Amino acid sequence: MTYRKAVFIVVYLKIKEKIYYLILKRKLHWKGWEFAKGGLRKEEKILDAVKREVKEETGLCAIQIKKFNVSGKYKYDKRFKDREGVLGQTYSLYSAKINKEKIKLDKLEHSDYKWVVFKEAIKKLKWPNQRKCLNVVNDYLLK
Repeated sequence: MTYRKAVFIVVYLKIKEKIYYLILKRKLHWKGWEFAKGGLRKEEKILDAVKREVKEETGLCAIQIKKFNVSGKYKYDKRFKDREGVLGQTYSLYSAKINKEKIKLDKLEHSDYKWVVFKEAIKKLKWPNQRKCLNVVNDYLLK
């Protein structure tokens, strides 16, 4: 059994000095709100995975990407047929700035999206590791 390598990506937008975070309503494997994330493909560079995941999950290109010194590991609550032999994921944290509000969802993974301010995002995110990551990115963006 192994852990899948993944990236967590806090996607954000700035409008008149106000920061809005993109949260996605998950429907594949579990239900609830999350931010963009995804596994690395074989031989894929981590920055390429970040760009690809932003594009796949939003339909847009990141205009600014930042790597944070935050990583973690978690086990899945159950086994998934499409992830044979995988116990959970390891992740590293990135932020990605985009410049459009209109998102084109990957309908296989997500059913909805919202642009929200920090206080609403932190309340809606399902997992503690994602709330921690959002805090790190928000602290950085407010500096």
